[in-house]
Amino acid sequence: MSRKPLRVLTPRSILPALAVMLVLAAGAAAHANKPVPFGDRVAGPGDAEATPVNSESLSAADLDLRVGPGLEAFHRQTGDQAWSYRREGAEALYLAMAGDNAIVVWDDGIVTSVRPGDHAVRWHRAVPGLADWLRGDGEPGADKRTDAQRKQLAKQRAAAALHTVQRDGSPWLALVTPNLTMGLRDADGDLRYNDKPANGCAYDPLRAVHTDYAVLIPRSCTNGGGQAVSGGITGYRLDSNGWAMSTGPAATVKVLDRSRVEITDGPIVPPKVFDTKAAAPETACGALDAPFAAVRPLGGCVDPSAPPAADAPAAPAPTAPVTPAATGAPAAPDTSATSDTPVGTGAPAATDAPAAPAGDQPAAQQP
Repeated sequence: MSRKPLRVLTPRSILPALAVMLVLAAGAAAHANKPVPFGDRVAGPGDAEATPVNSESLSAADLDLRVGPGLEAFHRQTGDQAWSYRREGAEALYLAMAGDNAIVVWDDGIVTSVRPGDHAVRWHRAVPGLADWLRGDGEPGADKRTDAQRKQLAKQRAAAALHTVQRDGSPWLALVTPNLTMGLRDADGDLRYNDKPANGCAYDPLRAVHTDYAVLIPRSCTNGGGQAVSGGITGYRLDSNGWAMSTGPAATVKVLDRSRVEITDGPIVPPKVFDTKAAAPETACGALDAPFAAVRPLGGCVDPSAPPAADAPAAPAPTAPVTPAATGAPAAPDTSATSDTPVGTGAPAATDAPAAPAGDQPAAQQP
C-alpha cells in the first residue's frame, strides 16, 4: 500500500487562498461601513446621534407633522417632539398625506413614504428631472434670484409636483414635472404608469389639480416659431383608463368637490363641469342629449311638462269683500255726483253699494 507524500505549501500555492481571504475581509469591512441607503436617519428628541426611537405606538392623528430640514413629528397634545426623520445632504420641501402615510418631497428629487405611527420608512422613489426643475437652474433670470427666492421657488414647485389621490381603500400619488408624469401606488411605491408630453408640448405642474379619483394635468404647446397653440388636459387614474381633452393654451381647472372640476377655457367658451369619477362631462339641462346624459347637474333638471308637485301648497282662494247688506247694516248712499250727471239737475245720486236681495226689501205700502 502506497502513501502519497505530504504536500509542501510553497509561496506560489499560498497566494490564491490568501487573495480569497483578503477579498472576503474587504467585503466584510465595506459592508460594515456601508452608509445607510438614501442617507436615512431617525432620531429622538434631543438625541445628538441618529438612533431609532423606542416610543409608544402613535397614529397620524396623534402627531403634528412638519417639514424642514427633515420630517419632524410633534405630539399634538403637548407640543413635544416625538421624532425626527432626516436624510443626509437633503432637505425636505413639501409634505402630503396619502391615507395614513406621509409623502415627502426632497430637494434632491427623491420622494419618500413614511408611516408616522412607528416612523418607518416605507419606500423611496427617484423622479427623473425633478431636482433640476425644483432648482430652476438655467431659466431666464435664475442667476438673479436670492437664496431665499430659490428656496421659496423650490417649495412652491415641490407642492405642485406632488398630488395624492385619497381613493377609498387604495390611495395613490402622481408626480408631475414639465417633461414627465409618474403614478405610484402608495401601498408599496410601485410605478403604475409614466407618461411624457407630445413633441412641442410640456406639462404645467402649477396648473395641475387632483380630486379623490384622478389627477388632471394641463399641457401647453408651441409651434415651430415658439407661438402658443392649442393645448389640452390629461386625466390620470389607477383604477381605470384615463382621458384627454383639447383646450386652449391657457385653460384652468378648479376643483368643485370630491369628484367634479370646472374647466374654464377662455372668455368665449362657457365653463364646463367634468366628473372625474364617471370620466364624463356634465350635460346641461335642456340639451338634446340630456335624457341620456351620463352626468347630470348636481341640482338635477326640472321637466317643464311635468305637473306641479302634489304636496305643493294650494293658492289661497280670493275672499269676497264684506258689504253692508251682508252684515245687516243699512247702506249709506253715495251723494257724490258722477262725471256723467250734471250738478243741480235733480237727478238721483248714483250709489256704489250693491242692491240688497229682493227678499230683504220691505213690502210696498198699499194706498
